[in-house]
Amino acid sequence: MSDHRFERSPYPAHPNRCVAAGVHGQCNNLGLKDGDGNYLPNCLVHGGQGQLVNNKKKALQNYNITVARWRRQLDEKKGSTEIKSLRDEIGLLRILLETRLNRCEDEHDLLLQSAAISDLIMKINMVVQACHKLESSMGHLLDKQAILQFAQVVINIISTSVTDDAQINTIADSILAHVKEVA
Repeated sequence: MSDHRFERSPYPAHPNRCVAAGVHGQCNNLGLKDGDGNYLPNCLVHGGQGQLVNNKKKALQNYNITVARWRRQLDEKKGSTEIKSLRDEIGLLRILLETRLNRCEDEHDLLLQSAAISDLIMKINMVVQACHKLESSMGHLLDKQAILQFAQVVINIISTSVTDDAQINTIADSILAHVKEVA
């Protein structure tokens, strides 16, 4: 791990010199060292600590998927980047199912793949249930009553700014209708 101190560049053209520039030209410090001994583009003063933190966050991704298409698909399918989450696994299983289905060109292919497809569907179901249970135990899910209470708070806030009762009723009815759809 870096000791997070300033290192002066031993000569002006050093390849690891901080890229930031000020009124006197380019910064004379070396970029901040990361945990592997590599230099970041910026020194401690010019944002190196933030770069170090961002690099550590990126390293915490659950899977090191190097194929850009798969990384993009996984990012589309997951909704959270939290460490205690099964959403990555759900996303991966859905990618596998989608890929298997897309390889079926006719009914015969579909029948041949039916056991594998059924198995993937069962696995997705199990992981989704486990994810729901985990998120529920961590307090990440709202029940219907909590959503209704939140809707009432929103309606009360709106009613302090809107003076037309007919408009307030229209807004309230619309909010409650949407709550009933999702809850």
